[in-house]
Amino acid sequence: MTREPAVAAGSRRGGVQAVDRALDILEVLGDGSTKGVSELVRATELPLGTVHRLLATLAERGYVRQDSERRYAIGPAALGLADAGERSLAAVGRAYAARLTALCGETVNLAVLQGHEMVYVAQSPSPHSLRIFAEVGRRIPLHSTAVGKAVLASMGTPQAADLLRARPLTASTPRTLTTTEELDRELARVRDEGYAVDEEEQELGVRCVAAVVSSPGLHAALSVSGPTERFTVDAARAAAPQVRAVAADLATALRA
Repeated sequence: MTREPAVAAGSRRGGVQAVDRALDILEVLGDGSTKGVSELVRATELPLGTVHRLLATLAERGYVRQDSERRYAIGPAALGLADAGERSLAAVGRAYAARLTALCGETVNLAVLQGHEMVYVAQSPSPHSLRIFAEVGRRIPLHSTAVGKAVLASMGTPQAADLLRARPLTASTPRTLTTTEELDRELARVRDEGYAVDEEEQELGVRCVAAVVSSPGLHAALSVSGPTERFTVDAARAAAPQVRAVAADLATALRA
């Protein structure tokens, strides 16, 4: 996981320094890999003694664990917080998904980054009899989905590259982008335009448009999906500003 340079403790805005530092460690470990103490010191820019003390406390509470090689990873206690956070996000997100369905007339999904994939956590179905359905809890790739590309484009380039290198760029359809060069160009376009599009890249006959839900500590996106014969290129382009606006409203609600 690639982090932005750590902020010196003395320059942080209000808050409890020990909590802030413990969260720095958890965020570094949040990519699912194991890390040694020296790696955590470099990533957080915290003193060695501070990292040792925080790791001891986090391990005692089960939020980190140490493996046989004395490397640290996220512990089982964090799973409960992750589940609670996901349920809270879904509860808030459903209302905004429903609002977007009312505007666009198509199925809306809210997805979050988990590890190296996106996971659907909430959905608002289209009122049409012919509609796109994806089960809540379904895991989908980053590189071939609008929600995945929206999240990747919102990250720093090194972090996005790390995530893309972690999994094969498998072709789900003949239209899937499967090279880093293609994806780099696509992510640059997403950053410029503020929304991502899945042009039958994950499933033939399905078009999606998505925008990132920008909230601290969260990598999530809201998408509209429809059958290509109805959700045309022009319809997707017209829906993009609405997707961006509702995603921004959801982000504001999550920060409140």
